[in-house]
Amino acid sequence: MSDSPQPVPIVVLVSGSGTLLQALIDASADPGYGVRIAAVGVDRDGTLGQERAEGAGIPTFVVRPAEHPDRAAWDAALAAEIARHAPQLVVSAGFMRILGPQVLAGPTVINTHPALLPSFPGAHGVRDALAHGVAVTGTTCHVVDAGVDTGPIITQRAVAVEDDDTEASLHERIKVQEREMLVDVVGRMARHGHRLDGRRVRLGR
Repeated sequence: MSDSPQPVPIVVLVSGSGTLLQALIDASADPGYGVRIAAVGVDRDGTLGQERAEGAGIPTFVVRPAEHPDRAAWDAALAAEIARHAPQLVVSAGFMRILGPQVLAGPTVINTHPALLPSFPGAHGVRDALAHGVAVTGTTCHVVDAGVDTGPIITQRAVAVEDDDTEASLHERIKVQEREMLVDVVGRMARHGHRLDGRRVRLGR
């Protein structure tokens, strides 16, 4: 009988192509990573992210905003679906919805953002950084709170802006760092735990 620790169950939320999800699927194939993706949740039908999950044999669920009378009802339904899979961590991996209080009352939710927060929050972090003329931007992994990209920062990775960068070329280089960062953070949080110390996120029990 093995005395190896059981992998930590997580739920991943996606809205689009699921490249971040795929990085987590690939990483979790290694037993030493310490993570089991218990379910993948989406907010609409027909996403590539959902197809990636189903192709990997991971349960999926859909919570469509249009099927609920208001944001609070949608948030409650999403929280219930997440809870059904009993995760210890929830990963917002390109999930393009603001999460409400019922979801945030559950397990810690983490998110990645394609800029060095607190600079350039919101939906156009790469475009805004490029328009501002910064020499360095990057990606941030943070705990989700009730604001928009305002939660405590876990870690960040810098990406230099090249003279000939477009929004697309810069974003592609950021995505490479974003995937590696997310895989690293999720694995460390699963294996070693975490705690909040004010605005600081301390990894390790």
